[in-house]
Amino acid sequence: MRDFPNMSAPRAHLLRHAPDAPVLYFSPDRLQATARAFLEGFPGLVTYAVKANPGEEVLANLARAGITAFDVASPAEMRAVRAVAPDAALHYNNPVRSPAEVKVAAEMGVRSFSVDCLNELDKLTGAVAPDAEISIRLALPVVGAAYDFGEKFGVAPERAADLLRAVVARGFTPSMTFHPGTQCADPSAWGSYIAASADVARNAGVRLHRLNVGGGFASHRTGAAPDLAAIFAHIGAQMAQHFGADAPTLVCEPGRAMVAEAFSMAVRVKALRDSGAIFVNDGVYGGLTEIRDIGAPDRIEVIAPGGTARCGAPQPRVVFGPTCDSIDRLPAPLPLPGDLAEGDYLLIHGMGAYTRSLSTEFNGYGLRDVVTVACL
Repeated sequence: MRDFPNMSAPRAHLLRHAPDAPVLYFSPDRLQATARAFLEGFPGLVTYAVKANPGEEVLANLARAGITAFDVASPAEMRAVRAVAPDAALHYNNPVRSPAEVKVAAEMGVRSFSVDCLNELDKLTGAVAPDAEISIRLALPVVGAAYDFGEKFGVAPERAADLLRAVVARGFTPSMTFHPGTQCADPSAWGSYIAASADVARNAGVRLHRLNVGGGFASHRTGAAPDLAAIFAHIGAQMAQHFGADAPTLVCEPGRAMVAEAFSMAVRVKALRDSGAIFVNDGVYGGLTEIRDIGAPDRIEVIAPGGTARCGAPQPRVVFGPTCDSIDRLPAPLPLPGDLAEGDYLLIHGMGAYTRSLSTEFNGYGLRDVVTVACL
């Protein structure tokens, strides 16, 4: 691990090496600190949603920090976890699977699944451990997130009760799960789902083994950092209120909030147009995809090649990516310093989630370099 003690490590690396391709800076210490905050603050089992960042260094450092279970959505993610944490528990909570994928999961020892319809339960019956945990995925019209997973996955409460009874009838271990939606900072979203889950279990006449309250925990993109402790406290209070002394064990599966702060991303200004628009060396086909989908963070430093920070009055600038595709641009102008120049770097913080997962190599561009640093 390189250490740059006299300034921020990414800035020192940019000054010393002047990279002309996008770079991700990774801090294992920051990642492990975030993992410990979840482990100490969340009142239940903490799993990691591998989809957010499946990097080997991420999975290994999370295991080192004490994460013992991982939420996987595909056989490839199962293999990635097994490569660094052979004994970790795998929760296969993507509720739609092919029979071939179910077979791989069974062979890899997966014993926790979710479903949102009878057909998916049929695929598991006879193909996985007879007492495997099957969680019914609930969907509600709850607001407060950047976008709602309930449009794609999940089942309404009445049907959820029917499925829960079917799980018990087939001898599986009954649980429930939900996802409040991406980048959710409103504790009440979890409260609404917890109350509805308790009602479903009562109506079904089933005692839940576990309740997985999903991911959706917001990362720090703009303004003040999300208050995760307040969300954890609200989850605990709502469980006590709606389930009482016989509450199921809690599970969560953070992805973005777990890994975002462990990475910063640097892109370089390739061109500055008279209009003020800029071209940078990565875009919506690469590590900036999420900016297109859920908006840009305001945690951006602009650094000149000599290492000094640009401090001119902010000017809204259209930002284009490097490819020849005209839709390779950010959806809204970014307020960037008026003294920005070609060759400068945009150092964007909180970029650990989905940057590599969604990055392509269209036109020969894309994220390839990860530099490990002592701090960000």
